[in-house]
Amino acid sequence: MAPLELKKYPQKVLRKRCESLSTVSGEEKALFRQMLFTMRHFSGIGLAAPQVGILKKLIVAKVQRTVIQLANPEIVDVKGTDTMQEGCLSVPGIGVEVERPYEVVVRGLNERGQAVEIKAKGLLARVLQHETDHLYGKLIIDYLPFWKRLTFRIQGRV
Repeated sequence: MAPLELKKYPQKVLRKRCESLSTVSGEEKALFRQMLFTMRHFSGIGLAAPQVGILKKLIVAKVQRTVIQLANPEIVDVKGTDTMQEGCLSVPGIGVEVERPYEVVVRGLNERGQAVEIKAKGLLARVLQHETDHLYGKLIIDYLPFWKRLTFRIQGRV
């Protein structure tokens, strides 16, 4: 299997909102497998469908031994806060300090199309939030203060 092509900022697909799915079909199951392969190939710990040019609400993540494949992820509860530097396969070479909730509850459909609720904290919670942001066209650079985003654009880094 070859990795899917990663889309990188400023490609417009990264700023688009994704469509929800009513079910997880064989097409989405295959896409989950391809996304996991692509994520691992590029040494990532999470990947969202728009990062490979597909405007569907699909994310994958692997933190330690926990592998998550989720359609239509929705963050339904949060607790605490934590700040950490985040990177992104679609915005290579840039780290951004991002404050996010430390614990989350996420609902969605798993790779078998079953409704699930995932409770996560720490790094896994952060990855789920980061990948869910991608489904709405939000990137880590959006967490930068305006003047830093402007500086990156002037320097040609973003």
